[in-house]
Amino acid sequence: MTRHLTRLVRLRALGLVGLVALLPLPGCTHDLLQVTDPDIIPDVNTPSGALALKNGVIFRLEQVTAGLGGNGPDNLFIYGGLLADEWRSGDTFVQRNDMDQRLFDPTNTFLAGPLRSLNRVRVEGRTAIDKLRAYAPTPVSNIGLMFALTAFVDNLAGEYYCNGIPLSVPNPDGTFSYGDPVSDDSMFALAAATADSALANRAGADSVRVRQLASIVKARALLNRGQFAAAATAVADDVTTRFRYNATYSTNAGQNEIWNLNTSIKRYSMGDKEGGNGLPFATATDPRIPRRIGGRVFDSATPLTAILEGIWDRFSAVPIATGVEARLIEAEAALKAGDAATWVARLNQLRADPKLLPTPIDTSYRPVAGTALAPLADPALDSARVSLLFSERAFWMFSTGHRLGDLRRLARQYGRPVETVFPTGLYVKGGLYGSAVSLPIPLDEQNNPKFVQCSDRNP
Repeated sequence: MTRHLTRLVRLRALGLVGLVALLPLPGCTHDLLQVTDPDIIPDVNTPSGALALKNGVIFRLEQVTAGLGGNGPDNLFIYGGLLADEWRSGDTFVQRNDMDQRLFDPTNTFLAGPLRSLNRVRVEGRTAIDKLRAYAPTPVSNIGLMFALTAFVDNLAGEYYCNGIPLSVPNPDGTFSYGDPVSDDSMFALAAATADSALANRAGADSVRVRQLASIVKARALLNRGQFAAAATAVADDVTTRFRYNATYSTNAGQNEIWNLNTSIKRYSMGDKEGGNGLPFATATDPRIPRRIGGRVFDSATPLTAILEGIWDRFSAVPIATGVEARLIEAEAALKAGDAATWVARLNQLRADPKLLPTPIDTSYRPVAGTALAPLADPALDSARVSLLFSERAFWMFSTGHRLGDLRRLARQYGRPVETVFPTGLYVKGGLYGSAVSLPIPLDEQNNPKFVQCSDRNP
């Protein structure tokens, strides 16, 4: 990565901690300058320093997923949903409009923050693992969690970015080892292997949660590689259906930016049959996505109505891995194996449990959860089964970072033409939709002497 992306020896925890000491000004002796700041890590080579690094990785993960995306307002969950069909730009910023229009533009300045945060999880996670092993080796589950979160972002990189992802690392002496471009499939392989490391380091009070998180991440990576049976095996025994691993938000850790950008300021609107191929996220009136109409979007000149999600409030947690996803992976593996009966049974197992449905953030959002969803019938045709499966995935896991990867899989693994999967045709703000099916690597990466933008742009 670029020097800016990988200058990570000055690691931060919870966005506030660092290794830079405050130096008094010449001639100043005020007591305020002598106070030890409790948010500063004076030494990472201590048990408390190692734990602070672990907390910093968790904070970076929150930025990547549904928080403030590094140095910019957009995170991967909502920005990827903009390229797919979950969200539409109701904004005046060209960076959002271009992504919504599927324009492949490495100079888009909104790309830098999310990728920077993603790489900080990866690099800081490795550093935290080393320091935890050296200075705070118990509980071992802390180490396993760092492996699991690192695996999560490795997999997410493969789902979101074009083939040719550079993996660079800082060296202890302050130099950089620039990474060669890595294919998406290699990122998935790396994620699965790193998840195995998480599973091997799960002893301790948090072991059950770490095991389930790591199992889902491994299964997701295997699914992306087309190893459907192995993916189902990875979650079959370890993951309970109601399990959730959340990215959490607060006044200290930052707010939920999905809520902010959509529900609060209407710069994003929920997608609804976008570009002809998009799913009817709003008009389906599905209790998995409570919503309400909120007037005009931020860009009042655009003929778009603001459709506001009702799942999350300002500081609501957002799941990054769930038992629902595990059952959906098992369903897909059954469908791939030709076992339609098990496939539809897995889907209906989820629909029969009303406790899996979100409670709307207030009574203005509809529909209100409370009763089970009606069971699905087998549509008999394989193509219809695939469409139904991916629709169920989209509604169960709305805006949790899955949809872009799923659209790419529909093209890559199921042979569907891109123009039948992604939004196409006339774009609401003028012109036509473009051809992007992934995010480009930001222009900042040109500082890497080994970097070449996209070895290919295939799904």
